[in-house]
Amino acid sequence: MPADTAPSQVVAAAPHGPMTPTMYRVVERVEEIEDTVTLVLEPADPTAKVAPPEPGQFYMLWAFGIGESPISVAGFDADRLVHTIKAVGAVTTSLCNSQIGDAVGVRGPFGTPWGIESARGRDVLIVAGGLGIAPVRPIVDEVLTNRADYGAVTMLFGARSPELLLYAERIAGWRGHFDLEVEVTVDTAGPEWRGDVGMVTRLIERARLEPAETVAFVCGPEVMMKFVALALVDRGLAPDNVRLSMERNMHCAIGHCGHCQLGSQFICKDGPVLAWPVVQPLMAVRAR
Repeated sequence: MPADTAPSQVVAAAPHGPMTPTMYRVVERVEEIEDTVTLVLEPADPTAKVAPPEPGQFYMLWAFGIGESPISVAGFDADRLVHTIKAVGAVTTSLCNSQIGDAVGVRGPFGTPWGIESARGRDVLIVAGGLGIAPVRPIVDEVLTNRADYGAVTMLFGARSPELLLYAERIAGWRGHFDLEVEVTVDTAGPEWRGDVGMVTRLIERARLEPAETVAFVCGPEVMMKFVALALVDRGLAPDNVRLSMERNMHCAIGHCGHCQLGSQFICKDGPVLAWPVVQPLMAVRAR
């Protein structure tokens, strides 16, 4: 320490950087469907928290002693972060097994947002399948909070079966809004199912759309998104107004490991939300 620097003048250590997780605690845990859990997280220290996300972005969630995984934001309110996680590996299984009070490390937010603000004054179409419903949930929250800022709102959801439909109760609540059109289809179902059966693209065929006035947000398995995007462009939507989340390709959040590379795009940095003209040529490449 320089001789002219008194101890009282020592500058406090700077806050940890974006590569260091911030400690959060699980304050709510909901078992959604098979192997899928929603966690609500709050900062362990109210003075140490991550920056708020925009719809479509993701955080790196750290399961202590195991590793990190990129998880899209399913909701946020004040300091609370909501993440819906499917157990598919060691990290996500550990996160799903977290209980109220457990610690979770959080880094972020990372990635490109949906750009929902560009849809203000226009019609909104949301199409999601499987776990892809989670990343579009903040769009629904935004539209419902500021309903007068948007035109017609249509939501089309797909699942493999009724038992695997994510957020079934929440979707039922959305259906209760007179100013929303909400449709659900499943791949297979028993005789007790009274809804649609088939690909979600069938819902697009009969949806009431004004193509020139519509911005579409799509998330789900890649093959589903491909055919949804093609169907929407066939309906007359401008390709730039069809936005897809490639969130299943994310890995390290900074494009360093290369696992997220898709053609010239690094999904962690250039995505996960990309317009259809960017994604289309990448999805046209045949796998070998």
